[in-house]
Amino acid sequence: MWTVFNYFIGSWQGSGQGKVGDSRVERKYEFVLNSKFLSVRNKSTYDPQEKNPKGEVHEDWGVISYDKARETYVFRQFHVEGFVNTYVLDKLAKDSQTISFVTEAIENIPPGWKARETYRILSPDEFVEVFELAPPGKEFELYTENRFQRIHSNKQLLQ
Repeated sequence: MWTVFNYFIGSWQGSGQGKVGDSRVERKYEFVLNSKFLSVRNKSTYDPQEKNPKGEVHEDWGVISYDKARETYVFRQFHVEGFVNTYVLDKLAKDSQTISFVTEAIENIPPGWKARETYRILSPDEFVEVFELAPPGKEFELYTENRFQRIHSNKQLLQ
């Protein structure tokens, strides 16, 4: 059941770019609670720059679960700004090299907004994450794109 996510287990770092500027990114994936859930911890650091004069540190924590009733993965993501995104698996490429989640709900934002996260595996130790937002009634637009390199792998792989 979790085989598609085994690739991500471990620690990652890299760089990002997008609407709020350039960033350094750190991420950790690990199975938790008797391996029933996948925990995701993310930190993006934006130094002061033209697109973001004050700079900022963005953090979000996430949990991916498998909903047996719907037979799909659900990704709940909690942001330091107070947003809570509830995503469901939208697309899983046959080769498992592209995974996409789309929100079914976002807390603490005006109604009608949608978000999409897409992960493209580039190599055994590199992936790209694309985060897109869509205002009510509009198409998705790129918000950030992050490129990650593996810095540590742990062997906690599940079937």
